[in-house]
Amino acid sequence: MRSRRIKIGFWSASTGSEVSADQSIQGAPFSTADEEYAERLRRLEGARWKRILNVQAPYRWNLRRLHLGRVLDVGCGIGRNLAHLDPGSVGVDHNAAAVAVARERGLTAYRVEEFLASQYARPYTFDSMLLAHVVEHMSASEARDVVSMYLDYIRPDGRIVFITPQEKGFASDPTHVRFVGFAELAELAASLGLRIIDRYSFPLPRWAGTIFTYNEFNVIARRR
Repeated sequence: MRSRRIKIGFWSASTGSEVSADQSIQGAPFSTADEEYAERLRRLEGARWKRILNVQAPYRWNLRRLHLGRVLDVGCGIGRNLAHLDPGSVGVDHNAAAVAVARERGLTAYRVEEFLASQYARPYTFDSMLLAHVVEHMSASEARDVVSMYLDYIRPDGRIVFITPQEKGFASDPTHVRFVGFAELAELAASLGLRIIDRYSFPLPRWAGTIFTYNEFNVIARRR
């Protein structure tokens, strides 16, 4: 198997042109590759009210009930999901500062270049792939390239889990560049030859997406 290296970029809706991951998106104070973005993730996760209410509990349950096995967490960030996946799971992210935070937490996480040179970059190493809050940060073609880049590391008939924000959540992050709902995820899955086996709105019904920041699209597909 040949590993394909790509430069992950973002599409600027305001300029109609592509900008690279180390450039700021028009109107955004930073990009997802910046240290500031990693700090934003840490700050949001550590909010006192979130700790008191244990707001992540339903989302942890949502992942665990899928019994995903050994997971490749693409776009793992600071490890919010990676920390609750099965042993042997590995994260990869293009944000060096976020990867450093994940490692500080005792998680196995790599920058893209490190992962591709690691022992884990072998065919069929993982049972599943998770892309949580990733594909809304890039164009449709970039999303296809990113998933394709890692697809051979997932076993045949393995699952690919996509999680994206709904309307209120999409508007909450200035680095979001493309709204990705059920229809867009279906197109992405089809372009990769994946078969969708489930889709649902979580944790609330679909109508809540316009008023609740943390309502999400969940689409689960299988490799053919």
